[in-house]
Amino acid sequence: MDWQAGAIFRPIRSGNAFEETVERILAAVKLGVFGYGDRLPAERELAARLGISRETLREALRSLQAAGCVEPRRGRYGGTFVTYRPPAPDLGELRRAVRDMGGELEDALTYRLVLETGAAEQAARRTLSEEQRDYLADRLAALEAADPDDYRRLDSRFHLAIAELTGSPSLAAGVAQSRMRLNDLLNAIPFLERNIEHSAHQHRAMVDAILSGDVSGARRATEEHLEGTAALLRGFLG
Repeated sequence: MDWQAGAIFRPIRSGNAFEETVERILAAVKLGVFGYGDRLPAERELAARLGISRETLREALRSLQAAGCVEPRRGRYGGTFVTYRPPAPDLGELRRAVRDMGGELEDALTYRLVLETGAAEQAARRTLSEEQRDYLADRLAALEAADPDDYRRLDSRFHLAIAELTGSPSLAAGVAQSRMRLNDLLNAIPFLERNIEHSAHQHRAMVDAILSGDVSGARRATEEHLEGTAALLRGFLG
């Protein structure tokens, strides 16, 4: 299973196994860990990861199928495949949502800044394996090659990859949860060519700092990037 999926598909501890299973699968899809047409992990593996029965997992998948988010396919290459496509953002509706959030938006932006700058620092401190270094480089390459329709999904995967490389499942889960709080708003930011070019330089600086063990550089590049994103959110949705 993808490292990023491990940040979301962690054991469920509450008595609401069905509801939390639905939530976790939707989070993985909305965060871009699994995109349209991707196959979810096998039932046996996913149930074990979540610490639930296969019957509970099947109930959750049936409900998501009824909602049009996944579909089962039979045969040698069968399994459960993602059919969810994010709706086109309605800026008017999102502005109303931001007003309803009140101070929660600034709280979410501050929380994200603290978590992700800390994650970049910790990733830079670690001695990463060649596999981990290649994984981060691959996530960056995929993002740099993304077309506008897939950019936000791959941007999410890039940021989650850094959190995964910290070696802290709790921190990785926190970054994923933080991203979910802002996901619809981030997806509503228009695809601005100048901003994408600027972000590409910032993403590259983040990766270069992490891979070279430059702790302060990793923090500085990440902070600059997140502050730029926050400025766009405030501009378009404030």
